[in-house]
Amino acid sequence: MKKKSTTPAQEEKESFSLLTDFDIHLFRSGKHYKLYEKLGAHPATFKGEAGVYFAVWAPNATAVSVIGNFNYWQSGQHKLNPRWDESGIWEGFFAGVGKGETYKYAIQSNTGEYLEKADPFAFYAEIPPRTASIVWKEEHTWKDDVWLTKRKSLEGKAQPYSVYEVHMGSWRRKLEDGNRSLSYKELADELVTYVKEAGFTHVEFLPVMEHPFFGSWGYQLTGYFAPTSRFGAPQEFMELVDTFHQHGIGVILDWVPSHFPGDVHGLYKFDGTHLYEHADPRKGFHPDWSSYIFNYGRNEVRSILISNALFWLDRFHIDGLRVDAVASMLYLDYSRKEGEWEPNQHGGNENLEAIMFLKEFNETVYGTFPDVVTIAEESTAWPGVSRPTYLGGLGFGQKWMMGWMHDTLRYFKDDPIYRKYHQNDITFSIMYAFTENFMLPLSHDEVVHGKGSLIGRMPGDEWRRFANLRLMYGYMFTHPGTKLLFMGGEFGQTSEWNHDSSVSWHLLQYDYHKGILNLIKDLNSFYKSEKALYQYPFTEQGFEWIDYSDSENSVMIFMRKAESPKDALIVVCNFTPELRTQYRIGVPVRGTWKEVFNSDDVKYAGGGNLNVGLQQTSPVKYHGRDYSLSLTLPPLGVAVFKLNEEQTEFQLS
Repeated sequence: MKKKSTTPAQEEKESFSLLTDFDIHLFRSGKHYKLYEKLGAHPATFKGEAGVYFAVWAPNATAVSVIGNFNYWQSGQHKLNPRWDESGIWEGFFAGVGKGETYKYAIQSNTGEYLEKADPFAFYAEIPPRTASIVWKEEHTWKDDVWLTKRKSLEGKAQPYSVYEVHMGSWRRKLEDGNRSLSYKELADELVTYVKEAGFTHVEFLPVMEHPFFGSWGYQLTGYFAPTSRFGAPQEFMELVDTFHQHGIGVILDWVPSHFPGDVHGLYKFDGTHLYEHADPRKGFHPDWSSYIFNYGRNEVRSILISNALFWLDRFHIDGLRVDAVASMLYLDYSRKEGEWEPNQHGGNENLEAIMFLKEFNETVYGTFPDVVTIAEESTAWPGVSRPTYLGGLGFGQKWMMGWMHDTLRYFKDDPIYRKYHQNDITFSIMYAFTENFMLPLSHDEVVHGKGSLIGRMPGDEWRRFANLRLMYGYMFTHPGTKLLFMGGEFGQTSEWNHDSSVSWHLLQYDYHKGILNLIKDLNSFYKSEKALYQYPFTEQGFEWIDYSDSENSVMIFMRKAESPKDALIVVCNFTPELRTQYRIGVPVRGTWKEVFNSDDVKYAGGGNLNVGLQQTSPVKYHGRDYSLSLTLPPLGVAVFKLNEEQTEFQLS
């Protein structure tokens, strides 16, 4: 008897699949943003049997099978079937395979190559240098409802962002246990407590996604959907995030959609062809990092990348994504010489496909999670990075203020005797401070590759170096914009960061270093408690110069303002080691002013040159104002003043 023929659609219904026709339509059109629910390895039950459903995108393969311990790593035994819809997806369900199994995809390419690849959608991976994926299902009962409710209530509102940037593998190491890194569980105890006591509002992790080379600091990824197994299982990283949230601290992740490495088990030539990356090396190879650039013009690639961004926000409750190396994505000629790049269709150097991708990424993230933040590390003057896409911007929530960082570090490196010739370096940032939603970064990039530590850049003897560092931090926290500080900087680490070593915690036995940590704790508290420092962080409404012209004495005076005039602060910076007494400044209102912060306080290991008691205004006109104060300016110090009583005649320009 002749077997009854079946259509491809009927055959599909007889097998297990998580993918629907609509999923395929979205994927192929570049609009499927939850592919992590469909592709990869998913424990499931089919016809009463427990097993795992596998699905992988490999359109140029002629055969794909799953290999692992369960079949002695022999290809051809657990074959995946190509979908009939020409999506390029191979899938299959195998009973008896379960959670915890290691596996890879054995791919026979139409180029004749045989490849063994880790699963791009794996939720868990072996500890490097092993490279297999692990079948996993995230299981965690979240306890951060209070945090998420608060996050939602603050959506669209000004709030302080004081971010502690951390490389998990080297924050603190167990010397007594082979100099190993802390686990996620240990970090949930030690790091959370430390960050809370230091007063930071957020922690930002260098990439936690799986990466084969520890020395890449996580910026060369192979497992975009898997937190690195070096420190524990995925649910243990969930517990770490949850613990931060329960202590009122947000979690930001570095995210790297700009490039990926060429490791044989990774994304490069995944199915034997340039699937994820551009085939043209002028667009597909990154000369700076010897890595490969995503093909942002390919719909499926955009779906995968945006799905990855949403994955961390959805499954891991992450509060923000800092996008690495945005400038390298925006420009076709980035780090390329003439002849090494190809202009776009209009003859320009803009990467139109990457621009489209970044806009779509931000629109999707904010459309799905409007209470999170995206932050761009973008080092050029590209306009509108943190402006809405409907106004022509890229749509990021914030942008790193790289110009401020470079100008500030260059200025502080100079001996104070020369600073009078460089007053413009320290005041120039205000000229463009409100063109973007800027975050002020003193990041990991500034304490590596021979740059030394922050304290090591400060000139002079020990007293002057630490006074300079206290002054720089005081200036940073009172400058418009949000804040970011890399680990070790909060207590004046003296050595350059080394990813194979612990932060130099032993330095906290010394008064100068303890003083820096006390300063950061107080600055964080001050920043969070004073509306003038965070209510208008990105607009001119929150800032007013009092005087920036005293280059001879290297003094700078400005006001930070809030919605209520009585919350205004006056900030006075003295960038020389000279103690200045009876220094007169103009103020906007008559009354008594109180010093509310001074970086020279003895609790910071300073000299104790404070303005004690209330400072009464004098009817002496100064700096274009009707009233003035006569103050003591601490050497290499910053002092902040606030009106001590209710006033009804506050006059702000």
